[in-house]
Amino acid sequence: MRGFVQSFAAPARLTGKMARWGEGICPVTVGVRPEFAKFINRRLKEVAAQAGAPVSERARCRTNVEIIFTTTPQDLLDNVRRKQPVFLGYHNSSQAEKLATVTHVIQAWYLTATRDAHGAVQIDNPRPAGLINKMEVPCDLCPGGKMDIYPPQVAAVSGSRLGDGLRSEFYNVIIVADPTKLLTYEMGELSDYIAMLALTQVSSQDTCQQLPSILNMLAEGCDRKAAALTENDLAYLHGLYKAAPDQTLATQQDQIGYQMEQELKGR
Repeated sequence: MRGFVQSFAAPARLTGKMARWGEGICPVTVGVRPEFAKFINRRLKEVAAQAGAPVSERARCRTNVEIIFTTTPQDLLDNVRRKQPVFLGYHNSSQAEKLATVTHVIQAWYLTATRDAHGAVQIDNPRPAGLINKMEVPCDLCPGGKMDIYPPQVAAVSGSRLGDGLRSEFYNVIIVADPTKLLTYEMGELSDYIAMLALTQVSSQDTCQQLPSILNMLAEGCDRKAAALTENDLAYLHGLYKAAPDQTLATQQDQIGYQMEQELKGR
């Protein structure tokens, strides 16, 4: 179970901690029939509520989870890379093309933000918006003889050895699915898989998880496939959303593992 926790989720690149939702989830699904879109949105909110993640109940909320079914997923991501690369997640310009490459029939891209010890939130971006942040320094090997650098963002931190007071949160998640490659799957299966990707950033979609998990559904060669969220998946999500968000990654993993052990004890 501890190995399952350690291999399951990918920490946010800026803080090295597990990201989760701090603001209410507000999903929208496009590219499928309206009744299917409503089903997917409703299922995501149900799973989020079970996990303890915040869900927006506003009639008009800021959409922060875009679930897109398209037969041309790479064209979509190429357009995101050209026009709004920040939505690919934390990266520098040399990583953009690889990050925007579609490699799975269902794939997610995470824009994270960091909340400091005083509650201030900044989107994770190696290039903060605004020319006032940019500085030019001499560079003999650079075109024009100069290089632009962007000072690190300033955040209030705590002095604790267990955590610095910073927490990683999801600001936006884009999930793209190719329906032409998912014809053998039921909408319930796909909805649960999508819900898992929307609530936690997984380290790999190709790794067979050590415990039965919905994430094994699309991983080749797995003998622990599941057609719905398993008790392990739900226990993991419960642990993630109960763990202290400002603690170190190792502490968060220990807390999630402990929560899973308590929840699954005797089953």
